[in-house]
Amino acid sequence: MMKNTDWTILGIALGSLVLPQQAMAEKAPPVTLAHCETSLGTVALVDGDQAGWTKYGLGSPRELLNAMALESGCFSPRNGTSAEPVRFLVTAIAGDKEEVDKGIELAKGAAVEGLVRSGAASSLVGRMPLGGSMLGMFGGLGGKKKTLAAGLRVVSPANGMTIASGTGSVTKSSLTFGGNGGWAAGAAASGYGTSKDGQQLAEAFMIAFNSLVGQQAVIASSPQAAAPAAALATVVINTTLRSTPAAGGAALRALRSGTTLTPTGKREGLFVEVADNFGTKGWVSVEELK
Repeated sequence: MMKNTDWTILGIALGSLVLPQQAMAEKAPPVTLAHCETSLGTVALVDGDQAGWTKYGLGSPRELLNAMALESGCFSPRNGTSAEPVRFLVTAIAGDKEEVDKGIELAKGAAVEGLVRSGAASSLVGRMPLGGSMLGMFGGLGGKKKTLAAGLRVVSPANGMTIASGTGSVTKSSLTFGGNGGWAAGAAASGYGTSKDGQQLAEAFMIAFNSLVGQQAVIASSPQAAAPAAALATVVINTTLRSTPAAGGAALRALRSGTTLTPTGKREGLFVEVADNFGTKGWVSVEELK
């Protein structure tokens, strides 16, 4: 026959087993999108044709991520018609956790090395559309896994280096995809809200995005790429810089062969508007330039 002290000890032992199980049974709170008081700058999402999500029958998460950027207030997706350079490039990856972690680590050192060496990074930021397949560094990833993962990297066009990175993995999505605005609308538009895999990846991308936001101080302090230099034109014969686009226009200054000029983009007939090294603007015939 058990004594009272024995029952007490047994009760404590059983309680030590039940309480952890109850705690495990409690659902974690749903993931919510992080927010910023001010935007860290303009971004362009770049991805490859085989960046993991295709293995789940999904397209690029561009619309989803752009919607997250807008709703959070942390980044401003670049307007494709803007002439301003992009502040940051953002790359995305999807697959299982091991693939994503490995892909993020590999990309940190080598993904944009050739881009930087060639000097293309600076020119890229001046013409990058809202999204595009410009940096296909994540190829052949993905695979049917119970736990799906996603990763994001913020890359500086100034030097091609990774500024910050974040990953997220999800076994069962806790998000509600019935909303008509914000990131939910982006998920619906990109197809991520209509399948189990898509919903898991949408939440994984949100976790990865929130991780980036947690590093906003580092992101904000990164160097900014200078706007790409305008193409120069060279005078091929001695000629004259004129005030109007006409052969009889008033002369502003003489131009010697070999002088470099910066076209402004304006053109009338055979004449283009240019600026010299002193900032003087005038017109020169295209036949006198190369």
